[in-house]
Amino acid sequence: MLTPALAGLLADLILISHTLIVAFVVLGLPLILIGGRLGWQWVRNRPFRLIHLALIGFIVVQTWLGQLCPLTIWESDLRQIAGQSGYGTSFIEHWLARLLFFEAPWWLFVVAYSAFGLLVALAWWWLPPQSTPRQRTPTPSPNPSRSQP
Repeated sequence: MLTPALAGLLADLILISHTLIVAFVVLGLPLILIGGRLGWQWVRNRPFRLIHLALIGFIVVQTWLGQLCPLTIWESDLRQIAGQSGYGTSFIEHWLARLLFFEAPWWLFVVAYSAFGLLVALAWWWLPPQSTPRQRTPTPSPNPSRSQP
């Protein structure tokens, strides 16, 4: 059985994790696009890109189905166990929740998440990931021990 203090701590940890996931998904796309233009090879990393695409795909599908994020539900349940009513009871939760949650019609989330998901999918076409990193071909350096005729 969870104590209220432990439930509150777990809820805060979920909120922090949720925030990091949101930051990864939202900031990942501009980093991929900017990095592609600047030649950053890590933005073509296949595992990074697969995780990014899978997360936004999950978000889009859950929104189409009219479902809340499982992390949101889990956090809310833990807050109830902790005896907290809604948001605003801890410093972490107060500020991070303001970054993540706002009131808007559901259709707006469906459109926004779907459009963002489409951009992430298009980034696979614009800047395809690579399964193995490119290896540079070493440029031959002159051998000082050999004299040329």
